[in-house]
Amino acid sequence: MADIGKASEFLVRYIRPQSFPVAVKMLQASDELPDRARCPKRDLGFKVSLCQAIAMARRNGWTVAVQREDQCCPHAAFVLGFVPGKGYLDGSFAEAVGLSPKERFSKLARHLSRLDFGKYNCMVAAPLQNTTFQPDVIVVYGNPAQVSRLVQAAVVMTGDVLASTFSEGIACSALIARPMETGTCQVVLSGAGDRYFALTQDDELAFAMPLSKVDTILEGLEIGHKIVGHRYPTPFSMRLEGQLPPAYYQLLELLNNEEA
Repeated sequence: MADIGKASEFLVRYIRPQSFPVAVKMLQASDELPDRARCPKRDLGFKVSLCQAIAMARRNGWTVAVQREDQCCPHAAFVLGFVPGKGYLDGSFAEAVGLSPKERFSKLARHLSRLDFGKYNCMVAAPLQNTTFQPDVIVVYGNPAQVSRLVQAAVVMTGDVLASTFSEGIACSALIARPMETGTCQVVLSGAGDRYFALTQDDELAFAMPLSKVDTILEGLEIGHKIVGHRYPTPFSMRLEGQLPPAYYQLLELLNNEEA
């Protein structure tokens, strides 16, 4: 099993994200909830979208538990397997609310990764550094340079390429369901909901790694740093003389020739 303390330490040291890396765990029963977990409907007085719950963990440092009654996003309800989703899959429900034709929405829905209906009762998101559970997925938000370091770490140990797929938003599918279902890392572009409700910024994207890949990525981060020279912040080659305005050189000459 991955060393979660080491994972938190390495991500802070080598990636330096501006928000907390997030540990995500799917639970089969609500009695498995970690201590002090906030359930939005019960503890905050309102429902949230799934991307909001992850943002609460990465921005506020909260442990947030989202059950079916806690979340308000139809896409997340489908992706997490909280609802049967037959009308979602065939596009009929989308057509009923004005998203026509249903065939187009059905095609999109069938490309999404999704957890089996009824398999899980709850999703828990918590800052990795404070988590008390072994996560299914670790999610890191960062800028392109930071995510690039994670991609480098994911492939340097195996020589494989990293393949990610993108759809019309619905980032929770790639953040949680796809890593869990396929055991692969994913680069994730935030959808409209993640930006509108969870306040993900224009310069942010996400990287999701299943638990099975964490140790490999940590080793890749260390090797990339020590042997290859990959860094964040990205170092620049500045072994050159700055080409200053002519007046600067004239002024320097006068200063150097000035008598004490």
